[in-house]
This record gives sequence, structure tokens and C-alpha cells, in this order.
Amino acid sequence: MSVFSVTLPSGVEWVPQFVKSINAEKCIGCGRCFKVCGRDVLQLMGVDEEGELIMVDPDEDDDEEYEKKVMTVSALGNCTGCEACAKICPKKRYTHAPMPV
Repeated sequence: MSVFSVTLPSGVEWVPQFVKSINAEKCIGCGRCFKVCGRDVLQLMGVDEEGELIMVDPDEDDDEEYEKKVMTVSALGNCTGCEACAKICPKKRYTHAPMPV
């Protein structure tokens, strides 16, 4: 199986590792990964008492509607494979993989 790769100006081949999933059970919803991602790949969501995901409005104080916040992958197609989200995550909850061609 061949995977997507890029040849850098130095001649070195780089294989980007694209985000596949986030372990929501262990995510603390700190938002560090959201802030470092410049491609709008991630979305912060609230988790209600039943474990359902609900939208979080950053402009409103609606902390009573959910038990905790977690990060989700909302636009996988925007990921460039840089792994900045995984590098900044304090709980190391990201899974990445190369993209098959």
C-alpha cells in the first residue's frame, strides 16, 4: 500500500500523519489543540448527562447545559497532517495515520 507523501525542498520525503480520532473519554476539553489548528479541523462540543454531544456557543455562558467539554473532529478533509494538535495535547488523546493513495 502506498501512502501520500511530500518531497520537501531539501529532498527529504515527508509522510503527513492525518488525524483519525480523538479519545473523547479522556479529553479534558482544554482547547489547546483547537487554538493551534489553523485549518478548522476541530470543534469543541459539550457532553450532556446522557452522553450526547451538544454545540458549545463560545459567546455564551451555557456551562449548565453540559457535564464537560470535549474536542471532536469536524472537518477531517481540512487536515494537513502536521500533527500540531497531538503535539500540544496534554493528555495525548489523538490518533493519526498516513493517508493511502
